This record gives sequence, C-alpha cells and structure tokens, in this order.
Amino acid sequence: MARTGDAAYGSLLLGSADQGLRRLRVRVQVLLTVLIIATNVIGAMVVAALSLVVIPGEGINARFGTALAIATPTYVLAAVVFGATYGTLSLFKSLRWAVRERTPTEAEGREALRLPWRLSLMQACLWDLAAVLYGVLAFLLQPRAVLGVIAGVVIAGLVVTTIAYLFAEFALRPVTARALEEHDVEKIRGVGVQWRLLVFWGLGTAAPVLGLVVAAVMVLAFPESSKTQFAIVVLGLSGVVLAFGLLVTVLTTRSIINPLQSVTAALGQVRDGDYDTRIVVYDGTELGVLQAGFNDMAAGLRERETIRDMFGRHVGREVAAAAQAGEVELGGETRRVSVLFVDLVSSTTYATEHTPADVVAVLNRFFGVVVEEVDRHHGLVNKFMGDAVLAIFGAPVDRPDHAEQALAAARTMARRLAAEVTEVGAGIGVATGEVVAGNIGDESRFEYTVIGDAVNSASRLTDLAKDVPGQVLVMQASVDAASEAEQSHWTPAAPVTLRGRSTPTPVAVLAIP
Repeated sequence: MARTGDAAYGSLLLGSADQGLRRLRVRVQVLLTVLIIATNVIGAMVVAALSLVVIPGEGINARFGTALAIATPTYVLAAVVFGATYGTLSLFKSLRWAVRERTPTEAEGREALRLPWRLSLMQACLWDLAAVLYGVLAFLLQPRAVLGVIAGVVIAGLVVTTIAYLFAEFALRPVTARALEEHDVEKIRGVGVQWRLLVFWGLGTAAPVLGLVVAAVMVLAFPESSKTQFAIVVLGLSGVVLAFGLLVTVLTTRSIINPLQSVTAALGQVRDGDYDTRIVVYDGTELGVLQAGFNDMAAGLRERETIRDMFGRHVGREVAAAAQAGEVELGGETRRVSVLFVDLVSSTTYATEHTPADVVAVLNRFFGVVVEEVDRHHGLVNKFMGDAVLAIFGAPVDRPDHAEQALAAARTMARRLAAEVTEVGAGIGVATGEVVAGNIGDESRFEYTVIGDAVNSASRLTDLAKDVPGQVLVMQASVDAASEAEQSHWTPAAPVTLRGRSTPTPVAVLAIP
C-alpha cells in the first residue's frame, strides 16, 4: 500500500499525498506566505540586535535610531508584499503543468526543483538592497555606524536566506513529489546533500563568525571603544550564532531526517510482508534517489513474491519452499513414493447432457476437493489431466509417511466427493513404489513429474476402482507401509491383474464400518 497518509511528506502541515490540486495550491501558498513573513521578521530582529551591539562608541544616536524605527517595519512590510507576490507568481509559473493536469516535462521538473533556490535568491536580493539603504541612512545620520550597520544587515540577510531556503524546500515538498512522479530522480535532481550542507554551514556559521571579524576590525578602527564594548559585540554576535545557527541546524537536520524516516518506516512495512508499500519521493537530492530506490526494491520484491506465489500454486507451497531452500534435486532422482490417481466416472455422458457452464462448475468443485485434501496431507498435485488428477506423496519433498498420507487423502477425498460432488462419481487408486522424479522437457521449458511403475499402477487401479464399493482401490504394499492406525481403515481384497502385467497384484479396499 502506498504511503498516502497525512505524513506522506514528512509532516502533517503538508497534507496527504492524494489531496486535490486546489487544496495543494492553497496549502503551499499559505505556507510560503507565512515563511516569507517569518523570515523577514527574524531578519529584522537580527538587524535590530546587531545594530545595538556592533556600533562602536556611544551606540546609535537619536536621529539614526528614529530612522531605523521607521525604516525597519516599513521595509519588512514592503519585502513581505513583494516576496509574497513574487512567490505566488513563481509558484503558478512552475505549476502550470499541474494546473493543466498533465505530466511535467523534464525541464518543468527541474524548474520546480529550483523553485526553493529562486525564492531564496529573491530574499537575498531584498536583503542586499536593505544593506544598501541602511548603509545610506547610516552614512547620512551616523557615519561611524556605516560598517557596523551594513555588516549587521548582511549577516541578517544570510541567515534569512538560509532559513528561507529550508522553509521553502519544506513547503514545496508536494510540488517536488508531483514533479518527480514520472521522471527519474537522477535526471532532474537538484543540488546534492554535500553541497547543500556546505552552503548551510557557510551561511549559518561562517557568516556570523565573519561578523566577529568585522567587530574586531571596528574596535581596531576606533581605539576609543572600550574592552567592555568589544565584549558586548562578541556576546551579541555569539547570541546570533547560537540562536539562529541552532535553528538552521535543526531545519537542515529535519530536511535530511524526514526522507530517511520515510524509508525506515516503509522498510518496517516490507519486513511485515506488505510489498505494496510505496514512498512518496519528495526530495530532489541523493535522498530522493534513496526513496526512489526503495520503491524500485519494493516493486522487485512484489514481483518476486508474485512469482513465488504462482510457483507455489503450480507445484505446491511446500514444494516451492523446499526448492527455494535448496532441499530438493530437480534434475532427476530415484525416490520411493506413493501415487494417488483420481478420475471422474461417466464424465463424458454428463458433459453431453448438461451445459458447459454446469460441467465447469462440477469440475471446479471436484478439483477443489482433490486439491484441498492433497495439500492437507502434504502431497503434490502434479497434473490436471482433463477430468483426472495425478498427485504424488513423498516427492520432491521427502516424507517417510508418504503411504499413510496418500491413503488418508484417498479416504477423506472419497467421502467428501460422495457428499459434495453428487452429480458424478470418481474412482481413486493409490500405489506405492520406486519412481524417477525430476524435470522433463527442454532447458527453456520443463515440468516436474514422476515416471515409474507406481504411476502406471495407480492409473490402472483407478479404472478398476470405479466398480468396487467405495470406489477406492489401493495396493496392499501401500497399506503395509502405513501405520497400524491407518491400516485399520482398509481390508484386503482379491488380487487383480493390472493391464500390461502377467501376475496378480495384491490390493485392498475401504473397510466396511
């Protein structure tokens, strides 16, 4: 079963994999708008904090402080409006194929995977512009604060850009999944995990540390700055590194762990036997390749399980299990086995007097009883021959009690057929002896079967069984090889001369209760 639940994309916020297209667009749009607002507010907080600590000397003067108080919320509001508009237009442009309900091309898939980078680049451009504007304000109102303000805005912009990418990648997972549905992840995947981690390290850690370098330079440039001022600068920048570096690390970790968790959970389902499990591939990196690889593996296991099931239906469950475990030699071996043969009585007459549908219904009930009893007694239904069945006990899986199992199957089969398939009768014969068991045919097409006197004897006994009480006739050798409990159900009968033989064969019939 495909993982289409509420956590198919790694979070309940992203909805289920089978949500409608309209709901998907609304959900993604809301999440993108929230992330744009959140990241810019975070950036404004970083700018305010850094402006208070990195400006040397007396700090921010009244005029510049008033200008910052007015410019910061105004610019953040403008950035939010522009970012939301740009994000909406970019989303619709990248989702034109989804709106038209068609499969995206490889180029459209790559464009969808680049959408988080485009949104992050937009944020970076907005904060670059903010650095210029704030630098101009500082130059006009407090020249000594120019370097500190620009450094603060740049650091804030780097932090915001990093967080914006991680948020955008998270919100756009459903879009990525739709783009990857029909295409090989290897062909259209985006930036790899290693490069992504290096970029995040640079933006989330190296950039704030660079701020410390700027602070040190400013202290050296303005000797009147006290050691206390420098300590405050270091503490302020360290707070930014710890707080927002932790946020970036958590978001980065989640972007890696979520795909791995989807694979881990799906592995558990496969381990429990659910080979229909399928992961929604929503990551455009090596992690997406891992998710897609799991789906390919599950499909292969599902195909193998189907083949194994069909193999079991053809040769029997125990035979299939033994063959997989390498416990049998299918090339040809001499075995002592018991053979059961069952054939309908007057089936030709019945077929001429009834419709084909009636005949098929009777045959299905007949075969159903035979197969159930043979399986229940650990035998192998080797052949369906028109209205007859050949079953083997003791090959290819060796069973020391093969004779007892064959006789018990014959008894219960005769009783059930008389009660459940009353339209026609059936003769049952059982013989025990040595046969050659193995594959017959060509290397490209063969079947497992047994050849030997026991097979011929069982067939001949079946013909004679149609005229004896109970319609079951077995070799006395089969009865002698069974346990005393099973022998009590049989009684010796007059020996019979089977067709093709010159000497009589000792036989037995069902004992009269």
